[in-house]
Amino acid sequence: MRPFLFNFRRKTIIANNQNPQQQDRNRKNDKFSGDIVNERIHFKEMLVIGPDGESLGKMSRYEAFKKADEYDLDLLCVAPNANPPVCKIINYGKYRFEAQKKAKEAKKNQKIIEIKEVQLTPQIGEHDIQTKVKQAIRFLEEGNKVKVGVRYRGRQLAHVEVGEDVLNKFIDCVKDYSVIEKAPSLDGKWLTCTLASKTKK
Repeated sequence: MRPFLFNFRRKTIIANNQNPQQQDRNRKNDKFSGDIVNERIHFKEMLVIGPDGESLGKMSRYEAFKKADEYDLDLLCVAPNANPPVCKIINYGKYRFEAQKKAKEAKKNQKIIEIKEVQLTPQIGEHDIQTKVKQAIRFLEEGNKVKVGVRYRGRQLAHVEVGEDVLNKFIDCVKDYSVIEKAPSLDGKWLTCTLASKTKK
C-alpha cells in the first residue's frame, strides 16, 4: 500500500505522488480565513462532533481526519481552548458561505450614526432659528446625533450669555426628539453641545 499524506480538504487523504502544485492550491483554499480548519489543526487529540451534532468521542488527529474523510467533509475546530479541543465535521464551503451571508445581512441592517452640525449665531432671528430646529429634528428622527454650535464674532464674546440663551432655546425646541449627550461648553469662539436622538432606528 502506498503511503498517504493528509491534505484535509474535501477529499482529505491524497496520495503522496499527487502533483505538488495541486497540493499547494488545495492548501491555499483553506487559508482564506482565520478559521482553524483541516490542515491547520495540529492538536494531537480532540473531541469530534459529527455532521449531525452527535458526539463521536475523543480521537487522535489521524483518526479525526480519517473520520471526516469518511463523510467526505471537512474538519473545523470550533473550541480550540477547550480541554480537549472540540472539532466538528462539516461542509466548510457551505459553512463559510452562510457565515459571509449573515455578515452581509448584519452590515446591511446596521445603522450608521452620523454627527450632523447645526450652526447658530447670538443674533439669529426667530424665523431662522425655527428653520434650524426643523433641520435638527429631521436629523434626529433619522437617528443621527446633532452638534449645535453658536459662533461668537468680535465683541459678541463680551456677552456670552446672549449665545447661551439662544442655545438653550434651541435645545428646548428639540427636547422631545433628543437628549443632551454633551453639555454646552465654550471653546474659543464657539459655544457647542451635542444632542443624541431619542428615536430608535
